Parts: sequence; structure tokens; C-alpha cells
Amino acid sequence: MNVEKITKKNTVIAVVTDENKLITDCQSALDLVMTAKYETGTKNIAVDKNCVADEFFVLSTGLAGEILQKFVNYGVRCAIYGDYSHYTSKPLRDFIYESNSGRDIFFVETKDKAIDMLTK
Repeated sequence: MNVEKITKKNTVIAVVTDENKLITDCQSALDLVMTAKYETGTKNIAVDKNCVADEFFVLSTGLAGEILQKFVNYGVRCAIYGDYSHYTSKPLRDFIYESNSGRDIFFVETKDKAIDMLTK
């Protein structure tokens, strides 16, 4: 796992990338959060979408809800960045829209946009 510490507008953000899927279940998501927090001292995390298991984006699995609820409970703000254009599921599009309207969880296209969302 590669963790890059970025500071913008007096906010520290951990940007996480990897060749492998890092978030495959609730425990691996929490491990990622704890590692990023240990290495950077922040709970603001931007994660490359390629690090997230495909099942996360199938809402009927419940994986996204379980993981994101844990993030909110632990005070983690997270932006997952990547290409979402190929998803046709209306419930997923609605979920992404609602998340992006909040203050803690974001789904955006680029790393720069993820950093911007976490510094608001």
C-alpha cells in the first residue's frame, strides 16, 4: 500500500494507491484507515477506486453500507476517486449522488477532485 501525505488548506489528506484490492471487506477497510492514520496522522483519506473490490459497488451485497457506516462511526472522511461512468445501476448512481451531497463520503473522478472535496 502506498500512502502519500498531502497538505492543502491546512488539511492533511492521506492518498492511498496500490496495484491490488485493499478494501475487500469491513476489516480490510478498517486496516487501511488505521494504516493511513498511523502514517499521516489524519482521518481524511482519498482512495484510488482500483483499490476497492468490485462487490463494493453492487449495493445489494451490503458491503458499501457496512464499510461506509464504520467510516462515519470512526470519524473518517473518505473520497474514492476513479471512473464511475460505466455503472448503469440507478440505485448506485443515486447512492453516489447522495454521498456527494454530504460531508464525509465522496465518489469523484480524479485524485485532485478527491483532495478538493476533503478540504472543504
